[in-house]
Amino acid sequence: ARFGRVKNNLKMGVVGLPNVGKSSLFNLLTDQAVSAENFPFCTIDPNEARCPVPDDRYDYLCDMWKPPSQYPAYLWLTDIAGLVKGAHEGAGLGNAFLSHIQAVDGIFHVVRAFESEDVCHVDDSVDPVRDLDTIQFELCQKDLAYVHAAVENEKKEVKKSQGFKLSSTFNTTMDKVVALLEANKPVREGEFSTPEVDMIISKLGHLITSKPVVYLVNLTEKDYVRKKNKWLLKIHTWIKEHGGGVMIPFSVEFEQALWDRRSDPAAQEAFVAEAGAKSALPKMIVQGYKELNLIYFFTAGEKEVRCWTVYKGALAPQAAGVIHTDFEKGFIKAEVVGFEDFKAVTTKKGMAEVKEAGKYRQEGKGYMVNDGDIIHFLFNPKGDGKGGKK
Repeated sequence: ARFGRVKNNLKMGVVGLPNVGKSSLFNLLTDQAVSAENFPFCTIDPNEARCPVPDDRYDYLCDMWKPPSQYPAYLWLTDIAGLVKGAHEGAGLGNAFLSHIQAVDGIFHVVRAFESEDVCHVDDSVDPVRDLDTIQFELCQKDLAYVHAAVENEKKEVKKSQGFKLSSTFNTTMDKVVALLEANKPVREGEFSTPEVDMIISKLGHLITSKPVVYLVNLTEKDYVRKKNKWLLKIHTWIKEHGGGVMIPFSVEFEQALWDRRSDPAAQEAFVAEAGAKSALPKMIVQGYKELNLIYFFTAGEKEVRCWTVYKGALAPQAAGVIHTDFEKGFIKAEVVGFEDFKAVTTKKGMAEVKEAGKYRQEGKGYMVNDGDIIHFLFNPKGDGKGGKK
């Protein structure tokens, strides 16, 4: 996420060829009934939804306090229609779809690794390595056109400003980016200096191939349960050779069978025990959240246990501002305990035992929030950083 936006409301887009299982996976992740018919382009406008991030720490705090309001962290998802070969030239409504990908911050790239007479393939045969090549080519070509346009716009702007010229950093950065894309390599694979990274963020904010990618390989239930498939090693090798990334095998067929038993927890447990495999969805959600460089802290009390999302590296006042802008303006200090410290010393709800153990810290404006911190903010409603408590 070195090229990413520094925001709290970042999104992962679910991307792939038609009929690889994107919308079915999106439905399972978000409990929505998005159209998942078996023909290309059944999704045109991107569907957006959110799914809770599974976390034992959050569950622990909810079980301890049992508050009326419980609010987990959420991963925002966008289901993007299937890309096809030639999309960058407009094939299969391609330009609109590629624009949708530009608007997200990370990519779940879904690849199909199973044969099925019931689910057609847009290229009439199953070859996930070919499919990976197709998608990568389309994304690189879209980026290449975008970079060329950005460079031309920059040249026009410079011509308007007498005495100015393109900086050497701009030229070298654009040359590097173009060379990568012309070689069909994603921008995230390149080696860039800090000034060059800043230049890409400043001038090429809508690149697609700079976004982090998690590869999701859709298998049959049988292959998922036995953890074997003839394509897995080939896909893993391709990923290593094309910029790297996390690969998560899963099975829409397995996940759907598990979901269909949701009204009967005992039946779900029996199904998982018999299969000897568990859902891959929690791993996907947690990894997606991580790829976006997001973390969260907790507020916990009698009325509410809540996760608050911040960008990794956020300072205490910025974290306070996520709750309310007044908290940031009038920030005085943060009272903090890490979750593990809290769990290690507490036997009941409240902070008395934490304070007795010397684990309750007071932190100022320079404190960098850690994932899993439990925080209580003190602020001045007048916004001058003096007195007051919340």
